Amino acid sequence: QVRLVESGGGLVQAGGSLRLSCTVSGIRFSINDIGWYRQAPGKQRELVAGITRRSSTNYADSVKGRFTISRDNAKNTVYLQMNSLKPEDTAVYYCNNLSPANFVPWGQGTQVTVSS
Repeated sequence: QVRLVESGGGLVQAGGSLRLSCTVSGIRFSINDIGWYRQAPGKQRELVAGITRRSSTNYADSVKGRFTISRDNAKNTVYLQMNSLKPEDTAVYYCNNLSPANFVPWGQGTQVTVSS
């Protein structure tokens, strides 16, 4: 059974930092390309960062230079280090496969709230 568990969210002031974790079970984690997504109230879910099986990374323009995605295949975990947070980063953050064709059931997400 595939399971995605996101954690590490919270309330932080603008300019602060958070580190999110996504632990994956039920799939061969090391061969999957993984993305961090977010969904703000009233908006569609968007991809903010992705990491391939070979650890190549890509970022949305809105987070480039502030967020860093990484992975630890031994722990089946992907991380998202978020620095210089802005109120517009407020959203529920999720992880899933990078390719929509390979999406697995979404986890519960982790709430990130950035106060101004």
